[in-house]
Amino acid sequence: MAFGRGSTGASLQTGSLMSGHSLAAALLFVGMSLTLGAGEVLAIFGFGESKEEEPVPLVPVPDEDKGKKMPSGWWTDPKMIEAGQAIYEGKTNPEVVCAECHGSDGQPTRKGRGARDLRNAKNMNRFTEEYWFWRISEGVSKTKMQGWKNLLTEEQRWQVMAYEHTFSHGGKAEPHEHPELKQ
Repeated sequence: MAFGRGSTGASLQTGSLMSGHSLAAALLFVGMSLTLGAGEVLAIFGFGESKEEEPVPLVPVPDEDKGKKMPSGWWTDPKMIEAGQAIYEGKTNPEVVCAECHGSDGQPTRKGRGARDLRNAKNMNRFTEEYWFWRISEGVSKTKMQGWKNLLTEEQRWQVMAYEHTFSHGGKAEPHEHPELKQ
């Protein structure tokens, strides 16, 4: 904002710091904040702290996917994880970019609001290998998560899964060994 010389008030001049669009956005934010509270408004627009996901009950894995297992050693194989990272980032197939919704670090983006936070170990550790593989393959109905079996080979789906698993372990490759999971 620029102040006019010799005037008793401020005058808005062309080239001011706030355009008409950003002024309207600011007024909308203030108005919504008065009604909802600033934190809720920030959350609506995808900002602020992400709350820990409440575990949603897992649906049963279909018979055709029961018993599927990560190939031996792939959870911690640097080559498989590197291949999974290339898939996740869209370098292998530009039609498959997991990071668009799940974020480059496993935290969902604004576009992917509602996507799983892959950093949440408590939630991610609930998934059996067969369940996780099935969800990557077939997607999740009534969500933005589509199935990738028509764009990724079975091997590639396991690779991306091995990479995604590192997010819930502080970026480290760890076996997906959870005795509490029923396979």
